[in-house]
Amino acid sequence: MNILEKEITIYDIARKLNISAATVSRGLMNHPSVNVNTKQRIVETADQMGYRSNHLASNLRKKRSNIIGIIVGNLNSSFMSNIISGVDSVLSKANYNLIISQSLDNIDKEVNIAQAMYNNRVDGLLVSLAYDTENAEHFESFVKRGIPLVYFDRTFPHEQCPGVAIDNVKAAYDVTQHLIEQGCKRIVHVTAYRLSAVALDRFNGYKQALLDNNIPFDESLIIYTHLGMQDGEKAAHQILNMPERPDAVFAINDACAVGCLLELKKHGINIPEDIAVAGFNNDREASIVEPNLTTVNYKGYEMGEVAAQILVDRLNNVTDTVTDNKLILKSDLIIRESSLRKK
Repeated sequence: MNILEKEITIYDIARKLNISAATVSRGLMNHPSVNVNTKQRIVETADQMGYRSNHLASNLRKKRSNIIGIIVGNLNSSFMSNIISGVDSVLSKANYNLIISQSLDNIDKEVNIAQAMYNNRVDGLLVSLAYDTENAEHFESFVKRGIPLVYFDRTFPHEQCPGVAIDNVKAAYDVTQHLIEQGCKRIVHVTAYRLSAVALDRFNGYKQALLDNNIPFDESLIIYTHLGMQDGEKAAHQILNMPERPDAVFAINDACAVGCLLELKKHGINIPEDIAVAGFNNDREASIVEPNLTTVNYKGYEMGEVAAQILVDRLNNVTDTVTDNKLILKSDLIIRESSLRKK
């Protein structure tokens, strides 16, 4: 039968050193009122006895957990890894720990994660919404309790919750305009089954570029999918079976674009001569696939830093860094061989 070791307390240390528990407590917190030699004896004895600071009790007294939650759709992209790195760099300097969770782009899972974060008393929350999230009611408990919440990348408009994103309409417009300038007129747009704010913005950018170039919008050229690499392969089969073959594909993320490109190549389609292909996000796969993928680049690390700093500022009651409640970051069209039909 195992006997659990008794947890060492400041009272045990105080008895061993024959001093008050209050002195031990102040010494462990490096309080200036405690003599340097006494402080050293306290720290050494605590270490020898295996004392562990009770951060939970301390945080309850301060009403702070020093933990920030972050919810993302998926962790399977270099873009999202860069965002989390940027977030962590800011939070570490501010002495916050980070709990990371992914919704797998499922609203039900996102709701459960939000409740778990709330129950675990996170001090603040960073959220990139799942693709099928249509409202943000499940985050209202944070708002009502005054827990700062900042959206990033996939944002939701809320007076009390800032958002950090790019201009998705303009970025998608630029991709479509580039394909048109390469001579493409039948451009397939691969988007999400449910048009989230991000997907809708990119769809609208695509559609506006067509209209501005007097190219009629054709609903039959819109493919709705789950946006994974395998979904890109399925989209390629839909394209191959179209009565009139398109001359370009614009997918709203790189994973789907790469899957589509590779499957088209398997079936003898020359990229970009037969069909030009473009994606979005500038994930690692974009520069590895052959030919390299045209895509939209926006700095995930910077987005993470900015979102985290807004959150930390709100936790510290610093003047808001976002005045209109949405901060738009810069993005760039990266043109590569997958769409260059005019050399």
